[in-house]
Parts: sequence; structure tokens; C-alpha cells
Amino acid sequence: MTSDIQTMTRENGLGGAAAMAAVAAMIAALFAGSTALTPLYVIYKQAFGFSQITLTLVYAVYVVGNLAALLFFGRLSDAIGRRPAAMAAMAVAVVSALFFLFAENLAWLDIARILSGLGIGIGAGTGTAWLAELIEGKDKSRAAIIATSTNFVGLGGGALLSGLLAQYAPWPLRLTFGAYLVLLALVTLLIWRTQETISRPGTLSDVSMRPRLSVPEDIRAQFVAPAVTGFGAMALVGFYAALAPSILAQQLHATNHAEAGGLFFELSIVAAATIVGTAWLSSRSIMLAALVLMIPTVALIVAAQVYASMALMIAATAICGVAAALGYRGGLQVVNQIAPADRRAEVVSAFFICCFCGNALPVIGIGVLSSLTNATTASLAFAGMITVFSLVALGFGAKYAR
Repeated sequence: MTSDIQTMTRENGLGGAAAMAAVAAMIAALFAGSTALTPLYVIYKQAFGFSQITLTLVYAVYVVGNLAALLFFGRLSDAIGRRPAAMAAMAVAVVSALFFLFAENLAWLDIARILSGLGIGIGAGTGTAWLAELIEGKDKSRAAIIATSTNFVGLGGGALLSGLLAQYAPWPLRLTFGAYLVLLALVTLLIWRTQETISRPGTLSDVSMRPRLSVPEDIRAQFVAPAVTGFGAMALVGFYAALAPSILAQQLHATNHAEAGGLFFELSIVAAATIVGTAWLSSRSIMLAALVLMIPTVALIVAAQVYASMALMIAATAICGVAAALGYRGGLQVVNQIAPADRRAEVVSAFFICCFCGNALPVIGIGVLSSLTNATTASLAFAGMITVFSLVALGFGAKYAR
């Protein structure tokens, strides 16, 4: 395999560990763009004068881009090559950052979020496949660990940098995305120099635009537990990414934007460390552990709001990071194990649909409910939903153990 890859490498192109580092940097940079907005939501809300419901819709519209990437461009890099697909993802991310940089109203933010989701959807799938091909040997589990851990590192880094700039530097709604554009330019140069691993890449005309999405009837009962686990894990991440800054400001009286970014950074770094540190555990065990951990996570979130306690919120965030990491990785691995080989892409796509819905729909529900009642009541409803879903998934996971 090594000799084949070397024949595909452009002269002086990055290979080996350098190539893997470049692809991992691309994944992290793309995901950083999705959470750069997290500490800025409160500022945008004041600057553009929109409601809490609108704030959650701005966050959730990101999923439109994710779904478009998954349904229509999921096999793009298989057809045209890893490097061209990755360059396309980076180009979309650059356009998204430019919309954020020059945003004048709500429509600009919506367009930027959709493009961000599209770029991440294309780039994450491309990067994961690219890593698997760059790693020598038959065991490709390392590729999934690198991809998912750098995913969370990027999410945390984007939120932290944005929070620091928003709090301690001028022009918070401009400087953040100016810095992000510089990062994207540097990573794009690295990707352009990284070796191609598809021996005979085709053209865009070879890309099938027909969505493939289904779960075979004989594994649907087994699919429930990982699907609900993925939904719950991403619902928790979405809660922090969209709503945590507002909760900190309104109920915990913490208005420092760097604290909002730091809180999400805590979640992400704990998640990344958990993914790396639990690589040796079985997928089913960590999936079930994630479902159990989701219950105390949401209980602590509500308690932190009721008692206006930053200590409780920090504890909830740490547990949330563990639960999200175990839920995402464990659910994905279980799906890979139960899916028939000839339909694995369809089943995995169905799992990601559940994750995307979890990332968006509960956030919208919380926004609507908090506007009609109050933030604590909305969080109680969210906690109830997560608890019920976790118990149902635990039941299915225990019954359909194999």
C-alpha cells in the first residue's frame, strides 16, 4: 500500500505523519468555525435585535448544510479524490467566514451557518476516509479516534478563541472571523500539499446525487439504542453551543464572553480526552455508559440554573463532555458493527441524520419554551426528554445486546 500511495504523491508533497497532521488540522479548523459563534450569540442578539427563538433557529439552520452534504455529497471524495473534495470544503468554509465577517443582518448569519454546515459535512467525511488511507496496516480504528478527537478539539478551540477575542479585543464580530480566515488559509495550503490517496480520481460527472438512506428491517430494533444515543449526545452538545452563553449571562450572572467560550472548551477537551483514553473499551459498553451519564448531566444543568452555581455548571460540563464523547463514538461503532456490509453507508447515514436532528431540534424546542415560560422550565423539559430517551435506549440496548 505504501508504494502505491507514494506513486500518487505529488513531488515534495506531505506524506506519513505530516499528511495525517494536515488532515487532522483540516477537520479541527472546519469544526472551529461552527463554534466560533457560540460566545458571540449574545452580542449578535443585541446588535441585530432578535429573540431567543431566533437565536436557536440561527444555530439550528446549520443542520441544513450538514444534511445537504450527507445526502448529496457523501461520496464526493470517493469520486473526485480526497484532496479536491477537501479543497472544496475549505473553499465553502472561507465563503462562510466571509459572510460572518461582513454580516449586516439575520439573513447573512443564516447563509453563513448553512455554508458552515455544508463545508463541515463534506470535509469531515473526506478527512476521516483520508486518514484511514494514510494509516498503514489493517486496523483503521485509529483514523476514527483521530477524526473524532480533533473534531472536539476544533469545536473547543473555536469557542475559546472567539470568547477571548470578544472579551478582550476590539471589533468582536469582525476580528474573530478575520483570524479564522487566516487559519483557513494556512490549513488550505497544507491540504494542497498533502498526498492524494485515490489512484484514479474521476470528475464531478461521476458523482451520484441520489440520496441513500435506510435501515434494514432485521436490524431496526438494534438500531434504536445507538440512534437515540447519538441523538442525545448531540442534543447535549447543541445545548451548550447555542444556549449556554445565554444561561450564563441571564441566570448565573456571568457576562464575560471568555467564560462562555471557556465552558464549551472544557466540554470539548474532556470529550477529546475521553475518546483517546477509552479507545480500548468495547463499543457497546461505552454506548450504554453514555446513556447512563446523560441523566446526571441534565440534572446538574438544571441544578446549576436553579442555584445560580458556576461550580455545578462546571461539573455538569465535565460529565457532559464524557457522555457526548462516549455516546458519539460508541453509537457510531455499534452501527458499523450491526450494519450489513453491502448497506453500511446507508445505515451510517441514517445514524448521522439522528445526530443532526439531536443537535438542532431540542435547541429549537428549548428556545420556544423558554420564550413562553422561562429558561429553567425549558431546561427541565429538556432534562426530562433526555432522561426518557436514555431509559428507552438503555432498554433496547440491554435487550438487543448483540
